[in-house]
Amino acid sequence: MSTLFPALAAGSDRLERPALRFGTETLTYGELAAAAGALAARIDGTGRVAVWATPTARTAVAVVAALLAGVPAVPLNPRTGERELAHILGDSAPGAVLAGAADELPAGLSGLPRVDVDVRARGAAVVESADPESAALIVYTSGTTGPPKGVVLSRRAVAASLDALEEAWAWTADDVLVHALPLFHVHGLVLGILGPLRRGGSVRHLGAFSVAGVVRELGAGGGTMLFGVPTMYHRIADAVGEDPALVRALAGARLLVSGSAALPVHDHERITAATGRTVIERYGMTETLMLCSVGATPQTPASVRVGSGPRPGSVGLPLRGVELRLVEEDGTEIEAYDGESVGEIQVRGPNLFTAYLNRPDATAAAFDGEWFRTGDMAVREPDGSVRLVGRKATDLIKSGGYKIGAGEIENALLDHPEVREVAVTGEPDPDLGERIVAWVVPVDTEKPPVAEELADHVARLLAPHKRPRVVRYREALPRNDMGKLMKKALHD
Repeated sequence: MSTLFPALAAGSDRLERPALRFGTETLTYGELAAAAGALAARIDGTGRVAVWATPTARTAVAVVAALLAGVPAVPLNPRTGERELAHILGDSAPGAVLAGAADELPAGLSGLPRVDVDVRARGAAVVESADPESAALIVYTSGTTGPPKGVVLSRRAVAASLDALEEAWAWTADDVLVHALPLFHVHGLVLGILGPLRRGGSVRHLGAFSVAGVVRELGAGGGTMLFGVPTMYHRIADAVGEDPALVRALAGARLLVSGSAALPVHDHERITAATGRTVIERYGMTETLMLCSVGATPQTPASVRVGSGPRPGSVGLPLRGVELRLVEEDGTEIEAYDGESVGEIQVRGPNLFTAYLNRPDATAAAFDGEWFRTGDMAVREPDGSVRLVGRKATDLIKSGGYKIGAGEIENALLDHPEVREVAVTGEPDPDLGERIVAWVVPVDTEKPPVAEELADHVARLLAPHKRPRVVRYREALPRNDMGKLMKKALHD
């Protein structure tokens, strides 16, 4: 890995090509190189920089400038609360904050020198010279099990993960990526911004997600790839049956990718039925970047039928360079590829993070020798593909002597016509050890489905021991900024 962004180098044949578009604001590779070069010169020598990560071209320029300068960037979620922001700043100790001139920053950032990002600035091109093992980004976890931890991602890890996706998705400089993901997580920032820039392609960021924006950028806008999370694809699935322009836009895309959480099978099927396209899923974490993906394969409406896509929860095969194993609770490796034997995913490879910042204890606890403990539970199918069944901490239910993944029960319940959303958890039971609890958002909140009917539905599709013993109804489920369910909040 010589540079992260060959297309920004002086003499590149991409300098006149579009790199970024946010709304009406467009930057070519030459303009991006000039703006990032000017900013890189201003922050050169700074230990770390915080980036006020709004969904704008300013954020992209700021992060690219930091990477060109060899300065680790700490993306900040603009919606972070006071206490969490103070923790992140105290832990990462940035020397400055990069933000747009018009951005209103919270009082918690007032003690940091502010460097305004000018996307129209002009500076000399910067030659990347940082050590591949040096920190590129410090991305903070969501803090579901305590204060957020700073995940140190090296330049090597970023490059290795993006290059593995180049192979899996046949990603080229001709691709135009459309998305509306936030830029303070690895999905939106690393995959959604740095990925296209490393390939020499272009990004169309919608700012805020809308079906109309997807139609505009995938249709007449010439987009070839769409990245989203299940909440976005759910809205697309709701609209696709009555929107011919959306059908044409999706059918014309080369690749539709969903990540950050499992996409329910019902949404898979509705999109495939209307467009002939299969949404592919991938699997990764902040600490590992991307681990697995369903591969990109040529598709035509004639070759795709409803129900022929990947099994719910399937995230495909490990990417190039990723070694993956499943282990029992006692650390014994599971050799079976039977689609039934559940174990925790452990991984190793060049895509792994370096450490948790200032947390050697947490870093050591996260590894079993060279293997990173993901905390995710899965099975291996006979073809080697990985199927996720849930998180070890919240989604593995031990009931009546069985190990049951919450994810497959959730998918079964989502197949019921009267269920809009669902979460499945376990709670103590004196007889079973744990009983299965379904938290259901009904399609009609005035007339929710009968609990016994839902239990019978699951027993019919899966097995009797997987039926929920308790059903609780909710108007909505708690989710974080990426649309992930926050199951612990249900019990709170």
